[in-house]
Parts: sequence; structure tokens; C-alpha cells
Amino acid sequence: MSGHSTYVPKSGFSRWLDARLPIVRLAHDAGVSYPVPRNLNYFWTFGGILMFMLVAQIVTGIILAMHYTPHSTMAFTSVEHIMRDVNYGWLLRYLHSNGASMFFVAVYIHIFRGLYYGSYKAPREVLWILGVVILLLMMATAFMGYVLPWGQMSFWGATVITNLFSALPIVGETIVTFLWGGFSVDNPTLNRFFSLHYLLPFMIFGVVILHVWALHHVGQNNPTGVEVKNVAKDTVPFTPYATVKDVFAMVCFIFVFSYFVFYQPNFMGHADNYIRANPAVTPAHIVPEWYFLPFYAILRAIPDKLGGVIAMGGAIVVLAFLPWLDSSKVRSMTYRPIARQFFWAFVVVCIGLGWLGAMPAEGGYVIASQIFTALYFGYFIALFVIGLFERPKPLPSSIADSIFASIQGGSGTRMAGAVAAEPNAKG
Repeated sequence: MSGHSTYVPKSGFSRWLDARLPIVRLAHDAGVSYPVPRNLNYFWTFGGILMFMLVAQIVTGIILAMHYTPHSTMAFTSVEHIMRDVNYGWLLRYLHSNGASMFFVAVYIHIFRGLYYGSYKAPREVLWILGVVILLLMMATAFMGYVLPWGQMSFWGATVITNLFSALPIVGETIVTFLWGGFSVDNPTLNRFFSLHYLLPFMIFGVVILHVWALHHVGQNNPTGVEVKNVAKDTVPFTPYATVKDVFAMVCFIFVFSYFVFYQPNFMGHADNYIRANPAVTPAHIVPEWYFLPFYAILRAIPDKLGGVIAMGGAIVVLAFLPWLDSSKVRSMTYRPIARQFFWAFVVVCIGLGWLGAMPAEGGYVIASQIFTALYFGYFIALFVIGLFERPKPLPSSIADSIFASIQGGSGTRMAGAVAAEPNAKG
């Protein structure tokens, strides 16, 4: 996709370095001259936002780890110490805790953008699967991080979620004992989760490098879903065209992020987590963080414990098979009128599952969760069936033609409006 390198060293040192370690050439080819489709919209900026959030989470996490004590008798107090006694500790903790939520906001938008524009279709299957791996690692990292404050919701959340592994036949009890480090959630559990929470972000960073590598190899998708045919006409250099758009979107995202950090730092948290963990007192309603709620609703929708675990895991794993479940040859749902309606219904279902996950597991909430769970998995079946008979709209012959048509259409609409208004003006 990127073609031959256009980097030209301009000094003696840069020529010397380029002959031995072409790292500047690599950065130039990947971040300056790399050709991107000229019709990318702002939904494509969330990739850069996610990279920014990952680095922010790693940096704040490393500093917080310097002051945190992973011991069941001192963890809660050490968090209070960070908040009250460490210089700007309150800011670091709020940046880290709210950063996790902002990370998931950006990643869910990123995923839905991929679903709508068919970014999982050939030749981007591996790119998409790597994205699903990143999602799984993110969820594991976030869950373990939520346990570290050792508040009531942290302790009981860890107890409930780790107990789910006991539903697995043969190996389930062994996995639970390993995670606990004993026969209940206690100090060894906290130590294990702290170690893994510190390690996993670096694993995520490694998979992100593979994700970006795969992206640069096959090239970016675009709103039309049409592949680049003429690099000169269909693409523009990444810098400054895409860079300026990414920076603007990132600044807007940081404003939203800052609002929660400085004005609503506990809006997405739970009040019970400001109570020290007490194994003798069970909270009235145990709920995970908001970004786990749709999957939590699916878990509770299945009466059988093992069935619930399989359904919850399947809700994520099924995404990895999407390149083969969608039978349509057309990528973008802009040109798929029937599939587009099902997509927006799927968005509503996901939001509904999130709301149901926060509700008590009783009465009509359980029935609604079961209906929405069936609709969730039904979407992937529907994609396969729809692709067999749907008649898409005509695709543009190239990216450049789609841009020209949209400009021409907009100009024609404005001209028609002016002509229609002219007699009224004369009258």
C-alpha cells in the first residue's frame, strides 16, 4: 500500500544512521508519507485516540504502582494515601480510573465503525482478529485493575467473576484455585491481579504494534468500502491531512475526558467501592464497571451457570468470526439498505443489554435480557442470510469518483434551491 519510500536524508548524520538503522525512514514512511484514502471521516480518528489513551494509561499506571501496596490489609489505605498525601495523586488516580472508561468509549466507537463500514472483510481479516485480541486483553486488564482498590465492589466483583471459571468441566476448579492462590479471594489473589494488571498493558501495546503493522500492509478501509485504485487520485499523505484531523479529534476527546476527571470523577464508578472490602458483608447489588454491563446481562440471561459463561465468552469470540459470517461482497453498509437497518437495531440491542446489566437479576429484567441476548446473536446469523439475497446500491468506481459525486450532488442541491427561491424573491 505504501509503495517505495520517499524519505531522503538531508544531513551527514541522518545518512549515516539511515544506512545502519533506518528508524527515521520507518517513522517517515508510516507517519508522514503513508497514503490514506482521501474520504476518511472523523470515525477514523479513534485509532489515534486509542493509541493516546493506551500510552496515558501505561504512564499513569506506572506512577500509581510506585505508591500502591498490593496487600489485602494495606491496599485500600494505600489508595487513600495516593489520593490525600501524594503530590497530584488524586489527579493521577482520576486520570487512570476515568481513562479506563474513556478507553472503552473510544474502542466501542472504533468497533462499531468497523462493523458499519465492513472493515473486517478481506483482506483485513487478520487486522480485525488482532483487534478482537486487543479487546479481550483490555477487558482482562480493566477487570483486574478494578479489583486493586480493594473496596466492597472490588472484592465481591472478583469473587463473582472468578467463581465463573468453576463452571468449566474438569479444569474449572483448578483455574479458580490458581486465580485465588488459595480457597477464597484474599491477599494472594490481590497480588496475582496486581502483577497481571501491570503486565497486560505491555502485552496490549505489543499486539497494537502488530495491529498497526497489519493495517499498513493491507491499507485502510474507507466509508465507501472501495479499494484504492489510483494512489495519486484516491489517497493523500497521512501528514498533514489525516494528522490534522486526528489532532483536532484528539483535542475534542481530551476536553470530554477532562470534564469527567475534574468535574465528575466518580460518575462512572460505584459508591460501594469507597467502603473497605469486607468478606462478611455482601453488597445489595453487585455490578461490574459500565463497560462490562452488556456481557454481564448476557451472563445472567442464561439460567445455567456453564451456559451463561459460554454465552458471555461467545458474545466476544463471535466477533472474530465476523469476516466469514457476513456473506455479502459489499463492505460498507452505506450501500446495503437492509443490513444498515439491522446494524442500527444491533446498536440498540447492545445499549439495551448495557442497561439491563445494571438492573437486578429478577422478574422482567431477566426475560428482557434473554430476548436481547437472542437478538444479539441473531444479528450475526442475519448478516449471513441478508448477504445472500440483498441487492446493494451501485458502488462508485473509485474513491475519487465518490468524492466528486458527493460534491457535485451538494452543488446541484444548492443550485436547485436557489432556482426555486428565485421566483419567490422576484415576486
